[in-house]
Amino acid sequence: MSSHDFLFALCLSDEAPFDGMLGEVAACVLGRVGCGEDVSREAVGHLMGALAEGVREGLRQCEVQFVVRGGDLQIAVAFAGGREWRTTCPIG
Repeated sequence: MSSHDFLFALCLSDEAPFDGMLGEVAACVLGRVGCGEDVSREAVGHLMGALAEGVREGLRQCEVQFVVRGGDLQIAVAFAGGREWRTTCPIG
């Protein structure tokens, strides 16, 4: 479990080569900060769904952020063009 606030971000230019990698990175971050297995699996599923929806809308470039703040993990996807998706997962 993480006891300090932190930010981890990735800039993605296209979805194709990053699908599996991003799912693995997200699962590792969620596990490392103390999110339970069920919460992690659900959050990764929602993240991948948000990215897939962006691709369907032609939004391929984005920044994915994992932010631990105040006992929660916030996950955000900011697509080029301004559209955003966010979720929060409890830690611990």
